[in-house]
Amino acid sequence: ARALTPQTAETDAIRFLVGTQSLRYDNQIHIIDFDDENNIINKNVLLHQVGEIWHISTSPADKGVLATCYNKTSDSKVMTCAAVWRMPKELESGSHESPDDSSSNAQTLELLCHLDNTAHGNMACVMWEPMGDGKKIISLADNNILLWDLQESSDEAVLSSSAALEGKGQLKFTSGRWSPHHNCTQIATANDTTVRGWDTRSMRQIYCIENAHGQLVRDLDFNPNKQYYLASCGDDCKVKFWDTRNVMEPVKTLEEHSHWVWNVRYNHSHDQLILTGSSDSRVILSNMVSISSEPFGHMVDDDELSDQEDQHQEEKIKEPLQDSVIATYEEHEDSVYAVEWSSADPWLFASLSYDGRLVINRVPRALKYHILL
Repeated sequence: ARALTPQTAETDAIRFLVGTQSLRYDNQIHIIDFDDENNIINKNVLLHQVGEIWHISTSPADKGVLATCYNKTSDSKVMTCAAVWRMPKELESGSHESPDDSSSNAQTLELLCHLDNTAHGNMACVMWEPMGDGKKIISLADNNILLWDLQESSDEAVLSSSAALEGKGQLKFTSGRWSPHHNCTQIATANDTTVRGWDTRSMRQIYCIENAHGQLVRDLDFNPNKQYYLASCGDDCKVKFWDTRNVMEPVKTLEEHSHWVWNVRYNHSHDQLILTGSSDSRVILSNMVSISSEPFGHMVDDDELSDQEDQHQEEKIKEPLQDSVIATYEEHEDSVYAVEWSSADPWLFASLSYDGRLVINRVPRALKYHILL
């Protein structure tokens, strides 16, 4: 398995979706519900009979709707296609009891529509408008950015605008992220070693970070609380943080992994917490507090302090906090292709390795209280 996503529209129950990538069998989407009071994982299986799943993403507005990018073979050529699906009504919201024998009653996804890519090439990923009503999606296909409008019942996708990467050689997008800032009018894409920003209204490029990494850029993520900050990671084993107003130099670089870094994710609530997953089989949780929205810690209310404390406290506050690696998780034995934060619990995250192992972890309690208190 490679594909993992939180169910974005589900903010009460802790729920992740995993897509399988098997050549020989029918592929499946596993709905994983985590009951954190009892530490139990419940699983429901949906059949995805069209091919191995490379990417999966969920609607921000409708719990039942998701998109997948999958491989299909036609005329002995392999194409990566994308489609929008609906899960069965009774599985839409989280925290289900697991059926006793899930193999016998696997249900099928209902196809809502295909994102027609016959003219555009192989689909790399599908991104939903982050704050939207679930009607706007962008897909990256080879060197094309395609903006789609889903119709009322999502059973048709209309291509509303597109842009193409131009330049020498076979240019291909590897990944992209839709920024939650600027009224959701910007996306960032990665192709080869370059990161680019685009305006979705004009479909024009707004910034370009050439040689952002020494090798292929694998993933991107926007800081949810600081509008110009973007993280990237890649095959040079590095994670870099950029201020898109000045792209000459990264603001910070993390060099903790020893192999390709497949995934980087900002925590949705506490932007100093960064998750990364790599082919070195490790998941690393970092505290990048110096470039977060609270670089100096919480300000303390003056009334609560006596004069002496006051003096001492002020000195403490002025010092920027130190960036550090909080924890390295080594439960995986294979490449970690995906890490994701839960959309319901800001202290909980999941990681997925190629051998199909899904691991759910929590931010260490001491750090959680340090951030909150």
